[in-house]
This record gives sequence, structure tokens and C-alpha cells, in this order.
Amino acid sequence: MDRHLGRLHAAARRLLNDRSEAEDVCQEAFLQAWKQAETWRPGQARFGTWLHQVMLNACRDRLRRQRPQSELDLNTLTDRGHGPEQAFGVAERERALQAALAELPERQREAVVLCHYGDLPQAEVAASLGLSVDALESLLARARRQLRLRLTGPPEGTNTD
Repeated sequence: MDRHLGRLHAAARRLLNDRSEAEDVCQEAFLQAWKQAETWRPGQARFGTWLHQVMLNACRDRLRRQRPQSELDLNTLTDRGHGPEQAFGVAERERALQAALAELPERQREAVVLCHYGDLPQAEVAASLGLSVDALESLLARARRQLRLRLTGPPEGTNTD
């Protein structure tokens, strides 16, 4: 648990946008891993990859039945020691990022979150999503393009008609 909890929680929190939901999902993932340990095949996937797949499936289940997106947890801002002005700017950027992530197609959102917030190598993310590394890179490129557009708008000189 010590080795995997931090990365699992970071990815689940980004996917679910809710700290307590992420904690519940991580608990479910470790419980499922314990119950289904015999289904993990050491030669086919690393344990961390398999565990992330279990967490990802739990997140997908939660998202299917999830209530509307919760507000940003302001405790994360005070934990960083920001003053009110900085906290407001951080909160606004966080809201914009969360909104942009939420608008991405599910597979793109999962790829971005696992690669950037789950701190996993691309090969493990690709395995978790059932993709080749090339397909993952393509998925990430499309996701980053969409995020950039949503967060900064179209490049200057681009005709949006």
C-alpha cells in the first residue's frame, strides 16, 4: 500500500474531482486487489499496472453513477500556504483545468490523468487502458490539443467560423 497509494490517490482524485471519493476508490481498489490477487499474472503485467487497472475500473463505475461535479476542495489551497489572492488564482486555474478535463472524452481523460497525475510510465498506462504505446501517444496528443484549446482558446489568426 505504501508504494502505490500516493499515485493511485492522485489519479483517482483527478478522475473523480473529489478527495473523499478518491479515498473510497483507493480503498476499493486495494480490497479488490486482495480478493482477486490470484487473477494477477506476474509475467503478463506489473502489479502496479494491474492495480491501476482495478482503480480505473472503480473510477469508471463511480463516474457512471456520479452526482454533478463537486466544488474544488479549498483545503488543498490552504495546505500549500497560499494567501487569499494566490488561493483565488490557484482555485480559478484548478476549476478551469477540471472543467477542461471533464469535457474530454473518457479515454483521453483517463490517459492524461494516469500519465500526468498517476505518475506512471507510458507503457504501464497503455497496458492499463488496453492500448499500444503508439495509440496512447496519439490519444495523449489529441487530449493535450483539446485541453490547450479549452484553456487558452484557438491560436491567433485561426478562423473559428
